[in-house]
Amino acid sequence: MKRLALLITSFATFNVSAAGFTWIEAAQGALLPGNEIKELHYILTFGMIGFFILLAGLVYRSKLSSVVNIVIPDKGITFRNLVEAYGQFIFDQCKLVIGEKSAPKYFGFVATIFLVILLSNLIGLIPGFLPPTEFLNTTIALGIFSFIFYNVKGCKELGVINYLKHFAGPLWYMAILIFPIEILSNLIRPVSLALRLRGNMFGDHLVLTKFSELAPAIIPIIFMVLGILVSIIQAYVFTVLSMVYISLAVSHHDHDEHAAH
Repeated sequence: MKRLALLITSFATFNVSAAGFTWIEAAQGALLPGNEIKELHYILTFGMIGFFILLAGLVYRSKLSSVVNIVIPDKGITFRNLVEAYGQFIFDQCKLVIGEKSAPKYFGFVATIFLVILLSNLIGLIPGFLPPTEFLNTTIALGIFSFIFYNVKGCKELGVINYLKHFAGPLWYMAILIFPIEILSNLIRPVSLALRLRGNMFGDHLVLTKFSELAPAIIPIIFMVLGILVSIIQAYVFTVLSMVYISLAVSHHDHDEHAAH
């Protein structure tokens, strides 16, 4: 009875996780008593987010197929208009950071990574869920994914040799000094992306939990608003940095300078 009362109170104050309850761990306890795996919560939650994004994409495609003229938007606030507004926002950011010519090539990656991180952040504000992005393995995986993507695209765009020349700098006699520094800097990027995202989301969730325990009636609502802002900002920062790395990787500027010399 005490646990039930605590759970009901937690629902009323947006503080289910603070009560030690999460939906997935409860299901684990029922199906696999004594064999609960905490990491499974993050894995399944992350998979659920991916499933809903895929489902939303299929719904959007089905709605688009029934439209007579896709150039004309729907009237009012509809699912299609929201998706296209999001797409336009991300495409504008791609044009600003990566460039107008290259933006269409990398729009899909950027739109996906932002949405995945944003939803992974926001789901931690729902009672009974923990954000996958407070789990270090999740953020490291996202950082490595971004790292592999922009390096592979850089090699494809410039060729492996010319891509490696990016790391040597414009002055050949400084290459022996600059090359290892640039390589090390490149290798650190996924780690910095992962630690920044994980640290901010873990801290935000911890603050919300602790203040919810102290004053469960009003303060959680205030911190949930702040949590939404933090979730959006951190997803945006990760995405913008990934776009900057893509822009640096596929840029022909350094190669053109080498050719000019």
